[in-house]
Amino acid sequence: MPNQAPTKNADTRVFLMLQGPHGPFFWGLGKMLMAAGAQVWRVGFNAGDRAFWFSTKSFIAYTDPPEIWPERFEKIVRDKGITDIVLYGDTRPVHALAIERARALGLTIHVFEEGYIRPYWVTYERGGSNGNSALMSLSVAQMRTALENIDHDNIDPPAQWGDMRQHIFYGALYHWFVMFRNSAFRHYRGHRELPVTREFLLYFKRLILMPQHWVSRARHTRAILGAGHPFHIALLQLEHDTSFQVHSPYSTMPEFVADVIEGFAKGAPRHHHLVFKAHPLENDRRNLRHEIRRIAAEYGIEQRVHYVRGGKLQKLLLSARSAVTVNSTAGQQVLSLGIPLRILGRAVYDKPEFVSHQPLEAFFAYPERPDTRAYRDYRQFLLETSQVPGGFYSKRGRRQLMRLVVDLMLAPEAPDVALLSGKTPPRQPLRLVK
Repeated sequence: MPNQAPTKNADTRVFLMLQGPHGPFFWGLGKMLMAAGAQVWRVGFNAGDRAFWFSTKSFIAYTDPPEIWPERFEKIVRDKGITDIVLYGDTRPVHALAIERARALGLTIHVFEEGYIRPYWVTYERGGSNGNSALMSLSVAQMRTALENIDHDNIDPPAQWGDMRQHIFYGALYHWFVMFRNSAFRHYRGHRELPVTREFLLYFKRLILMPQHWVSRARHTRAILGAGHPFHIALLQLEHDTSFQVHSPYSTMPEFVADVIEGFAKGAPRHHHLVFKAHPLENDRRNLRHEIRRIAAEYGIEQRVHYVRGGKLQKLLLSARSAVTVNSTAGQQVLSLGIPLRILGRAVYDKPEFVSHQPLEAFFAYPERPDTRAYRDYRQFLLETSQVPGGFYSKRGRRQLMRLVVDLMLAPEAPDVALLSGKTPPRQPLRLVK
């Protein structure tokens, strides 16, 4: 089970915030926690962290070498009387080390992530997320039992939440600060292998080329749908994303591409095609189009394999025969449409009722259909527990998110623990607020 907060009033809680999403979300969250009566401190590891925290009194600059971070973390906890830590993603090195120490010290661990169900929700859990989430050990039967006494409606997210441009903008701005204002943090090492200058240029290029990419995506999508071939979709992810790196058997995206193309070449009917759909934030740090074309040519099927840039997935999914991914959250969108899904990594939605475990060759030949009733129950459990309406990047999304998330953080039990024990977690209507 994830960590449970002791029953405390807000004015006895002291929160330590580590790294958050790019942009001002963590600052807004800290202000709301302080308004509730809690104390809040923020550790910054680089100038990008500092740029989005607007209080020097509560900001703790970590300027030491990475090797002594665990000891420094424990000292901060003791000196400030920390009761809770808050972070975005639980697998980057500074967070993984802090979580290890926090568990030993009996702290409550609050983890934010991008929504398991997107784009209208973000993920909030205690103790861990993705492959470290308590969802990994819960069965659909347990979830159904917990939902028995709750009246609910299945709610579909709107097609667009509207914060992709803000996401890219804040990412570019964050890396600009790290690139040009980081002299005080000379020991900083990012959790990604690319230099920060390269990260900034890739974000900036992605922002500038958005209109051109939109035209390219629309043209390729129209060609695929207009050809009339049966097709399968392979959902690509960001190679540097920690969920891909930590919770999958792959270290590079071409390794995944090679497995998928081999399975497709051996198993799919000869008139079927395969479409690789890029992640919406793919910034071409690796030439995936070239890698896909090269591997497809090795199997003699380059005319049946296609690459489409990021953007909305729905239009292609509605005509797809099946989908395969490592552990992309877009797999949930696949399942919501009743489309067969095969995953090759660890994911919170990997339940035998609705995710296929066929060998890839057999999957492309005759994919098993998901149990859509079981998936609806699973989805509703997520909406009642870990999925919070709103977003990290747009002002409207942050405003919606703040309406509920602080109450969840201050509650004596994690939302899933409360629901499984017969209680009702704090909720609000899931409606689009303009």
